[in-house]
Amino acid sequence: LLPPLLALLFLLIVYQYVSPACPGAACPRRPPASAARRGGGPEEREEEEEAAAMPRLAAKFPFARGELCRRVRFDMRGRDVIVFLHIQKTGGTTFGRHLVRNIHLEQPCYCRAGQKKCACHRPGGDKDTWLFSRFSTGWSCGLHADWTELTSCVPAAMERRGCAGNRTLSEVRWRLLELFFPAFKTQNRTPGTDVSFPEPASQQTADIKAGLNFYYITMLRDPVSRYLSEWKHVQRGATWKTSLHMCDGRSPTPDELPTCYEGDDWSGVSLQEFMDCSYNLASNRQVRMLADLSLVGCYNLTFMNESERNTILLQSAKNNLKNMAFFGLTEFQRKTQYLFERTFNLKFISPFTQFNVTRASNVDIGEDVRQRIEELNFLDVQLYEYAKDLFLQRFQYSKQEEHQKNRLKRREERRLLR
Repeated sequence: LLPPLLALLFLLIVYQYVSPACPGAACPRRPPASAARRGGGPEEREEEEEAAAMPRLAAKFPFARGELCRRVRFDMRGRDVIVFLHIQKTGGTTFGRHLVRNIHLEQPCYCRAGQKKCACHRPGGDKDTWLFSRFSTGWSCGLHADWTELTSCVPAAMERRGCAGNRTLSEVRWRLLELFFPAFKTQNRTPGTDVSFPEPASQQTADIKAGLNFYYITMLRDPVSRYLSEWKHVQRGATWKTSLHMCDGRSPTPDELPTCYEGDDWSGVSLQEFMDCSYNLASNRQVRMLADLSLVGCYNLTFMNESERNTILLQSAKNNLKNMAFFGLTEFQRKTQYLFERTFNLKFISPFTQFNVTRASNVDIGEDVRQRIEELNFLDVQLYEYAKDLFLQRFQYSKQEEHQKNRLKRREERRLLR
């Protein structure tokens, strides 16, 4: 039996070397095909490994390079101002504290013990401020002022603070209505009516060069989590009833914006009651806070039909968000920190923390309730899908740009060593 066994063993050994496939760990390490074609040098292998490590994002919305590349030459010594649009229950309080307490600054913000507000003066100055937010200037334009309020209020508010040199971005009137509803061009446009809409990125660049230097930023959150968080906040007694809701120079009348409760607050409200109020501002709050409300007649719901109003609000919110200097997502704290640092060339002292356990996450709801909340916030759901895709594309673009810069730096170092 020995000769047949030796012959079989010999055939098995030969098969290990001539077989087209190797079993698991027995295979020798081979360089990638592209690296092998180029000779498989260390630089090529390194680039291949970096490219493989980069996450591949399946983009849902097409964005131009200028919309993905966000770089602001923020001049803190000059007249540049960061304006923080704080939407309720989106993690804005935490992010606002980061802005005043957690940034490496030549002249750090001065925060007194026991006070929320901090004095964020420019380096070498004691009056002018580089940050417009609740923790630096207070609610100067009203409690939780939206995009419509801020863009019309901030220039005057900064002038009152002795910053007359600051101006807001230029406005394009009725552009959105004329673009999506041509009939409004001739029928509904009133001479002298001031309806704001942000310029495209290219025009913003021209405006910034001309000295128009307000940089708007905000935070967004998953609509269902944000809605539940607001319900829990209102249940504990919050109302935000002192908000001005200024639009076209006036606040809405009680008929245009009725309240969902009687008395001082809505404490103890059940989730069902919270959802049943048809004029509850919690529904689609993020779209309303980011859209230009002048385009739809402010809070006058008889100005146009509901379908047209929703279309215009959503498109306006998307454009305003896209043209902002920066926005972050509550669900991506580290990525938010990274993109802010890259955008403004400012560094945070300590890293952001991702809190996965919140009051909203502790609310146990069924699938039917979740579906109802999504229906009530259908505009916010569409906006968040758009914002998340843009945010992740910007993150991927910045990472690829950073890796390319590092590769060029290493190549130059190797060239100098050779």
